[in-house]
Amino acid sequence: MSDVIYSINGPVVKVKDSKTFQMLEMVYVGHSQLMGEVISINDKFTTIQVYETTTGLKPGEPVLSTGSPISATLGPGIITNIFDGIERPLKDLEEQSGAFIEAGSNVPSLDLERLWDVTIQVALGDELESGAVIATCPETPLITHKSMVPPNIRGTVIEVAPNGQYNVQTTLVKLEDANGKVHEISLMQKWPIKIARPIKERLPIAMPLVTGQRVIDTLFPIAKGGTAAIPGGFGTGKTMTQHQIAKWCDADIIVYVGCGERGNEMTQVLEEFGELIDPKSNRPLTDRTVLIANTSNMPVAAREASIYTGVTLAEYYRDMGYHVAIMADSTSRWAEALREISGRLEEMPAEEGFPAYLPSRLSQFYERAGYMENLNGSQGSVTIIGAVSPQGADFSEPVTQNTKRFVRCFWALDKSLAYARHYFAINWTQSYSDYVLDLSSWLDENVSENWVKDRQILAYLLAEEAKLLEIVNLMGPDVLPEDQKLIIEVARIIRVGYLQQNAFHKDDTYVPMAKQLKMMEVIIHLYNRSNQAVAGGRVVSQLVKTGIFDKIVKMKYDVPNDNIELLDSYIKEIDQAIQSVA
Repeated sequence: MSDVIYSINGPVVKVKDSKTFQMLEMVYVGHSQLMGEVISINDKFTTIQVYETTTGLKPGEPVLSTGSPISATLGPGIITNIFDGIERPLKDLEEQSGAFIEAGSNVPSLDLERLWDVTIQVALGDELESGAVIATCPETPLITHKSMVPPNIRGTVIEVAPNGQYNVQTTLVKLEDANGKVHEISLMQKWPIKIARPIKERLPIAMPLVTGQRVIDTLFPIAKGGTAAIPGGFGTGKTMTQHQIAKWCDADIIVYVGCGERGNEMTQVLEEFGELIDPKSNRPLTDRTVLIANTSNMPVAAREASIYTGVTLAEYYRDMGYHVAIMADSTSRWAEALREISGRLEEMPAEEGFPAYLPSRLSQFYERAGYMENLNGSQGSVTIIGAVSPQGADFSEPVTQNTKRFVRCFWALDKSLAYARHYFAINWTQSYSDYVLDLSSWLDENVSENWVKDRQILAYLLAEEAKLLEIVNLMGPDVLPEDQKLIIEVARIIRVGYLQQNAFHKDDTYVPMAKQLKMMEVIIHLYNRSNQAVAGGRVVSQLVKTGIFDKIVKMKYDVPNDNIELLDSYIKEIDQAIQSVA
């Protein structure tokens, strides 16, 4: 007797009295062959989570075993593509079923007919280990695809194809292992999405992911191989922050996962990334981008798979020696999917109805980030930046609190800053980064030995301003001594002239590290010279009337990125302005 559906509860399907299935196995459910995954087995029931809509499914329909876990198909053709949560290409699905995905639509993840210009990198008799590069082909003008020996396979090359044009299914190399078994290797391989790809060694984090965004690079930097969370209420700019980082950061490849977000946001990503030119290569940004779109109207269970699919694709390109940044927008929608399925499974709920295993699932996801030495000896990284959408901007809710446990960089978005049009709306008193000390050696060697010291001065002035504003709000500014009034004025320059950035200004949308350093030095020089003047009996209002404070606020627009030497003239103007008051 074949295995058939016993009960259906939304995306949760049960099969009774079956000994066929194994945990986390991929199965096909019903006559439409919907993709599902076995998530629970006991002596009576096998429980299956279906990743497609179960509308129209009936008890008694067959459930087919595949014998393998849900896996991502890996090979050339991933870059520039847009997939759904279970790695089906949406362009091909649109041709097959129109604007909405039909249940059971089955389209290969990669184009099986397209020919690639393949250069073979091995010869007969070579001894190959797992991860060894067997062939290369230009996947896009920016990315060279390196096809590797799949993990857990090693052996001697007994047959090799010549250089030429091949599709992803053609066998390029045959390996004979120590047991005499022959393995055929093509451009394509599969890997289970919920298992991290193996590495040789996890390396210390020591190199920043340069974003060109001052509040991030200066105050709250993230490292290549690091993890960051962007929590914020509705309208605070989580998605826009991720868009800006994806456009300008110095990662080789971007994997953007839209998990449960509105369809118009994913449309905006597609349009922007298609139009934007990569500043490093003058090529479209899509030439180094993978999009996974799992919008809010798609089946809820597929949200869980989309996160794992995205990080598996990122790990695959990391194994080639690339630095990959994955944007997960948003992990709150992913957690809500866990909560809905947990409720249908009648599991004991924890805080706010989320399942008790929410922290472990979050940690499993974020721990797949890192700076690694790969099996083939190359080095690459996966950086994970996850948006969190706490209801009512309440950072004490479970997803935000548990995410804080597993990330080392926390960019808290502030609703009041967002409504005041302060972009980025990253609150400098609630946010933090644990990567500053890890990156200090790199910054000393590649930017300046003064970087960390200057950053600390800016952070100190902002922290002091926050304390002083509490007094000002209670008693007014006149009660403060002149040196404290100066701190408030200089902190205003830091907030408005340095931290606030204009994404639509050609010189302010991306700021190189050298210009950030010079801007910091100008602000600190103004503070030091003004402090000396105040100590000599001058009044802060006199210094402000010179106009130098307002001029420094505008230096981010007035000094182009290709002529930052102009910032040296601001030092002289500060000295002259202070001297005129003296």
